[in-house]
Amino acid sequence: KKLWLVRDRLGIKPLFYAEKNGAIFFSSEIRSILASGLVDRKLNKNALVEYLQYQCVHAPNTMVEGIQMLNAGSYMEISDESISTHLFWKPWQEKHTDKDPIQIQKKIRDLLTSSVERRLVADVPFGAFLSGGIDSSLIVGIMSERLGNQVDTFNVSFDESEFSEAKYARLVAKKFQTNHHEIKLNPDDFLKALPDALASMDHPSGDGPNSWIVSRETKNQGITMALSGLGGDELFAGYELFKRIPSIAQRGWILSFPKAIRNMAGWAVSIARPSVASEKLKEVLRSDYFDLESLYPLIRKVLLDTQVKRLMDGKKLGQNSVYSKIKELDSFYDFESLDTLSRISVAEMETYMQNILLSDTDQMSMAHALEVRVPFLDHTLVEYMMHVPDMVKYPHTPKKLLVDSFSDLLPSE
Repeated sequence: KKLWLVRDRLGIKPLFYAEKNGAIFFSSEIRSILASGLVDRKLNKNALVEYLQYQCVHAPNTMVEGIQMLNAGSYMEISDESISTHLFWKPWQEKHTDKDPIQIQKKIRDLLTSSVERRLVADVPFGAFLSGGIDSSLIVGIMSERLGNQVDTFNVSFDESEFSEAKYARLVAKKFQTNHHEIKLNPDDFLKALPDALASMDHPSGDGPNSWIVSRETKNQGITMALSGLGGDELFAGYELFKRIPSIAQRGWILSFPKAIRNMAGWAVSIARPSVASEKLKEVLRSDYFDLESLYPLIRKVLLDTQVKRLMDGKKLGQNSVYSKIKELDSFYDFESLDTLSRISVAEMETYMQNILLSDTDQMSMAHALEVRVPFLDHTLVEYMMHVPDMVKYPHTPKKLLVDSFSDLLPSE
């Protein structure tokens, strides 16, 4: 006499729901809820603001008023009398006290290898996305070691050679003797595919068409399941913001200057070097605090509030959704005890990774009936990484810990 709706720990798959007239509708896609004809097709204007700021809408919000998304690691319990939502998992809940870098490297190697092995159980033809970066190259290397036979690898590259990482993908493919498929596209190919990619998009996001094309080409080669390196940057501090946020936080002395002087300095920088980065620096200098909840929502923005207000005809923007997410995380007493990089990792997983990267991967791959599995997001590896000290995780360069854990597997290039 009860119904449970459960979403996986990391939000790899979406779960939408709506309540109306004593009934509850749920689905992995918004369009099937709308197809019922019982939920109005009405724009959520607050979600539109969110989309303009971050190129996505963060769970539990959606772009449609009255339809929500269940948060990752949560379940909903439904009975005739009540509906309640509960959190069943936090990324940092399993603690460890490992401090020795060699011991940590060995553990990471064991956890990631086991994760890949678990995701190789399949009764359909499978392969791997190979971008030429560290994460996907490692996944391919582990697959080759474990399978002992040729792995199908897929790389999509563009004519603009200065942006292409195809040469690194070729290098890895040669080392592991994979059956490598290099799909070369020009801008016209991309533009032709764009209408179909957008038609496959159930919930808007800013990065989906890339995933749509890779998935289409992979499926066209007869592959039904592919492994992806998604999640490596979020876990191993691969993005520039993992360096930038602690760097700004260490300059707390700037806040001792009157705000008027900081404002003037910000304006001077934005006039001398007009750019998005300068505009964000101006906003940073106007901040009252240099903590995670102040810096992260600003650094992750695609459009600044002044730009969004112009697009929304001066509409008041309300509470920033990413700021609210970080505040929600801060309400857990044990979240504050994490090292800085782990706290940034959780912020990334709760926002950018879940609502753009995973959302796009799911929508665009399933449009071609291709299943994508993500070994870096095995919950045991995620839980372990949350308690690895910052100095071990990022001694001086991004993802050094990950590279050192598999130093014999990747080519030195």
